[in-house]
Amino acid sequence: MDVPRLLEAASLLVPEEIATENDITVNDVWEYLTHDEWEVALGLLEELGDVHPLSLNFWQALATAAERMRLERSAAWCHWRCYETRHGIIRADLTLAPADEARRQIPFSGAGVLRPMWNIGRRTATGELDLYVASLWVEFAPFMEPGGRATVRLAPLSPSMWQHLQLGQVITMHEDRTVAGTAVVLDVQRPSAPAAA
Repeated sequence: MDVPRLLEAASLLVPEEIATENDITVNDVWEYLTHDEWEVALGLLEELGDVHPLSLNFWQALATAAERMRLERSAAWCHWRCYETRHGIIRADLTLAPADEARRQIPFSGAGVLRPMWNIGRRTATGELDLYVASLWVEFAPFMEPGGRATVRLAPLSPSMWQHLQLGQVITMHEDRTVAGTAVVLDVQRPSAPAAA
């Protein structure tokens, strides 16, 4: 399927009544599609997907379209949203330790590349701290620097182990034995699609 058809297919999955804060609707997307403004249409569809939970098929169509347009960050974001559709959403307010207190000395990409370990309050059978891996997406920023603070989204490697998280819970990020950052859970949403989809 070519890019225009992928975007058209995704557009058909957006309810007409959904609008962004700027009153963008799927009708605006169609306007850009008729003028072959595919990148703009893709961006608007991503925004609409942030307003209202949409299907796995929606995000898969956008991911494929972004890949075909060679829009790497958009493709990564749409794949991230596919994961969240299957496994749920975890958002947190993360504050990284300053460079003089942690192993990390340089910024990292905010586009889901970093996969640190997290202390989410679980212990092993022998009572030792049990850490779990989750990729990290920084909202509204391409990078995150040591000592920085941002809202992040987490994609756990083993989602079932994270289902106990609650709003306001404090979890810690680890890149080695030391604490690399501290996060307060802001949002936990259960999957909007079956995990096997």
